[in-house]
Amino acid sequence: MCGRYASSRKPEDLVELFEVKSWGTQETLDVDYNVAPTKGVYAVLERPVRELGPDPVRQLKVLRWGLVPSWAKDPSVGVKMFNARAETVHEKPAYRRAFTTRRCLLPADGYFEWHTPEKEPGMKKAPKKQPYFVTPKDGSEVAFAGLYEFWRDRHLPEDDPAAWLTTCTIITVAAEPELEQVHPRMPLILPRDRWDDWLDRSSTDPDELQALLAPPTPGLMELRPVGAAVGNFRNNGPELLERVEPEELVETLF
Repeated sequence: MCGRYASSRKPEDLVELFEVKSWGTQETLDVDYNVAPTKGVYAVLERPVRELGPDPVRQLKVLRWGLVPSWAKDPSVGVKMFNARAETVHEKPAYRRAFTTRRCLLPADGYFEWHTPEKEPGMKKAPKKQPYFVTPKDGSEVAFAGLYEFWRDRHLPEDDPAAWLTTCTIITVAAEPELEQVHPRMPLILPRDRWDDWLDRSSTDPDELQALLAPPTPGLMELRPVGAAVGNFRNNGPELLERVEPEELVETLF
């Protein structure tokens, strides 16, 4: 799963990196080294812009992390829907329509994951969880494969902007061998040569889209032990990404 990640690139840099054509400068977020579900996050997507005509335009938008299906009675369901499994995303009612029509990229520096060593015989206390930051070894950008959805509060008029909520989720796949020793799942990180196909709104065939969910090339990610402070989402700063020596590493971990 992916329940925390870091996003430090400025929106101006994301506009250039992802070849964005439309971005409202009022949609600006602070640098966030501890992104948690229900927070606002940057997303790259393609949709028509009314003032520019009917053709899809690549945009940088701020969405809320934690997908709320359009048919949900209450938006609180999004708290638990921050990940979607690649193996079933095409058939789950909450995701299948978004999978074919509302795909996005979620820019990041990397993501956090926790490993809990097994309790050895004779240990009085369970071993502490060790957090890791997973990031490209070469320092390159990360683009999570995501889906987004619109939800409307039926208690408000349809033309009231406050009636609408746009949310997103991150697709996960089975972790590559080195990373699965920490957690069996990982977010799907799309290579640059798959960005255009993923965002292409003309692609709606589930079988063809499934091919885009292929896991990335293994061995490109660094598994960096970091401090326990990341466990509290109120902590936020570049120090959360700094390597630390774990208090206790199980010899079989690697």
